[in-house]
Amino acid sequence: MILSRFHYIENTMYGWTGNILHINLTTRNFSVETPDSDFYGKYMGGKGMGGYYLRQCATLPFDHPDMVVCLFTGPLVATIAPTSGRAHLVSKSPLTGLVGDASLGGKLPTQLKRAGWDGMVITGKSPYPIGIEIINHQVNFCRADHLWGLDTQQVHERLTPGKAGLASIGPAAENGVRFASVTVDLHHAAGRSGLGLCFAVKQLKYLLVKGQGHTRVKDAKGLKEAREEIFRLTAASPALMGQYGFSSLGTGAVYDLIDSRRMMPTDNFKGTWFKHAPKLNAAAYSKTYAPEKYGCRGCHILCKRIARPKGLDPMAMPEYETMSHFTALIGSRDMELVVAANDRCSRYGMDTISAAATLACRREITGKDFTRQSLLSLLDDMALNRGEGKELNKGALAYARTMGHPESAMAVKAMELPAYDPRGAYGMALGYALSTRGGCHLRAYPISHEIFRKPVATDRFSFSGKARIIKIAEDFNAVVDSLTACKFIFFAAGLEEYAKAYTAVTGEKSAAQDLISVGERIYYNERIINSLNGFDARDDDLPPRFFNEPGTGGNQIKVAPIDRVQFLAAREKYYRIRGLDISGNPLEEKARALGLEWKNL
Repeated sequence: MILSRFHYIENTMYGWTGNILHINLTTRNFSVETPDSDFYGKYMGGKGMGGYYLRQCATLPFDHPDMVVCLFTGPLVATIAPTSGRAHLVSKSPLTGLVGDASLGGKLPTQLKRAGWDGMVITGKSPYPIGIEIINHQVNFCRADHLWGLDTQQVHERLTPGKAGLASIGPAAENGVRFASVTVDLHHAAGRSGLGLCFAVKQLKYLLVKGQGHTRVKDAKGLKEAREEIFRLTAASPALMGQYGFSSLGTGAVYDLIDSRRMMPTDNFKGTWFKHAPKLNAAAYSKTYAPEKYGCRGCHILCKRIARPKGLDPMAMPEYETMSHFTALIGSRDMELVVAANDRCSRYGMDTISAAATLACRREITGKDFTRQSLLSLLDDMALNRGEGKELNKGALAYARTMGHPESAMAVKAMELPAYDPRGAYGMALGYALSTRGGCHLRAYPISHEIFRKPVATDRFSFSGKARIIKIAEDFNAVVDSLTACKFIFFAAGLEEYAKAYTAVTGEKSAAQDLISVGERIYYNERIINSLNGFDARDDDLPPRFFNEPGTGGNQIKVAPIDRVQFLAAREKYYRIRGLDISGNPLEEKARALGLEWKNL
C-alpha cells in the first residue's frame, strides 16, 4: 500500500541528503525531517545520529511502541571513499538495557543513501507482521504474514531483492531471543545487542531499499586524492593486504595470532590456550572449503568469505570470533560443526558470539560436553524458544543466575565477551569494562595497538597510559561509525586521511582532531543514556575470574590474573579523563561543554 507522497526537499547539501525519514508502524504513516547544517556537523551520521534520537526516549523499555529503531548512513556513503558502504543500527538493547547498536555492511547502506535518505527513525508497532519497502522517495508498507516464521535465507529467496538492499529477521527474533540479530543482504549481520528483537517487537519482518540517486560531492578531485592516499597505505599493510592478512584469509587471519599470544578464550575463559588451534585456523578452512572473497559495497579489502559446497546453498564462512568461540571456548575441535553452527545462527538470525558464550557457560555449569548433534539441537531450541532453549536464549548471565552460578557468566553488563581474553591484553580488559554497550571489543578496539601494534605498539600487560588511550580510541571509533567507514581500514590509514575525504565530500573544513571532538560528543551522549538507565561504576567491571585465576602460559609468556588495584586505578583515571564523576556518571558541566542537553537527567 502506497500511503502518499510527501514534501521531500531536493538536496542542496554535500555529503548528506538533508532528509531523514520518520516511520510510525502503529499508524503506518511517515514524514520527512530536514535538519539544519548545525545538526549534521554536531552528530555527523551513523552512530551519532542514532544516539541523538535514542536519547529522546532513553528510559523507555526496548519493547515500548515509542522506542526508536534508527538506521543511519554517514556523509561518505555512496561516494568513492574507501570502505564507506556501511550504516549504523541503533536502539535500546533487549539483552543489556544499554545503548544497543551495530555497524552493518552489504548493499543496504548505499541503497538507502542513493534513495535520498541520510537515515530513518522507526517507532510504533504494527498490528500484524509488516515489511517496509522504500524505492527512492516512495515508501510502501507490505503485509508480511506469509514471511513470519521463515528464516533469513528463505526471506531473501522469496523477496529476491536483486540490486536492492535487504535487512530481515529470522525465527530467533520472532521467538524472543535476547541476542537476536538482523541479517543484511544474506551474508552480513547486525549481530550484537539483540537488535533483531527490536525489529520483532514492532512486528517488522524486513526492510528493503532501492535508490537511484547520487551523493553530491563538493570537491571530487580532493576526494580522489584522499582515496588514493588511503589505497597506498592499505596496500602497504601486511595485516590487511599481506599473504596472511584479512584480504587473503578473512578475519580468521587473527586466529593464529591470538593463539600465539596465549589469549584465546578456552573452556569458558578458564584457560587462554587451545592445543588444537593450529588445525582449526583460517588456512584450514581455506583448504577444506575453498571460499571466495566477498565484502561490503565499495570495499577493496574483501574480508568476508563465501563457500559454495556442492549441492548446497552458498554460505558465509565463520568470522574469527565464531571460529574461536565454537572451538576453544566450548572445547570442540570439530571444524564442520563451526561451519554448521555459523550457518544455522545466520539463518535463524542469532548472534554467534552470544550463542556460543552462553553454551560455554552451560557446559561449565552442567559439566556436559557437546556433540555435533547436541549443540545444533540446542541452537534450534534457543531460536525456537523450546525446552532448555527457553533459558539459554536469554543470554549467559540470565541463564547462569537461573542455574545459581552467576560467576560462570563471562559477560560485562550482560553482554557476552568476544574471543580476546582480557588477561592477555590490559587495554582490552579496560575496554570491555567501560564499553557503553557491554562486553565489546569494538568500542575502543585495543587489539589494534596491543596485538597488531598499530599505530604504535603498547605493552599489553600494563595499564600504563591505557586510560587515555581507551578514551581517545572510543572517540575515534565513534567517528568511524558515524562517517560511516570500516574499522579495519584504520590498521593502515588514519583519521588524517579520512578528514581529507570528509572535507572533500562535505565542503566542511576538518582536521583529524575536529573529527575526534565530534566523536567525544557522540560517546559522551551514550554515557548519558546509560546513566539515565541506572548504569554506573558498579557495572564498569569484569567477572571475578579474571582477577582471581591465571590464564594458560607458554612460549615464555606468563598470563597472570589481572591486578584489581591497578585495574581500579586505571578506571578511576579514565573517569577523570572522560569527564565523569567518581561513580562513572556524566557531569553537567562536561555535557554542556560538549553541546549536549542536560535537562532530562
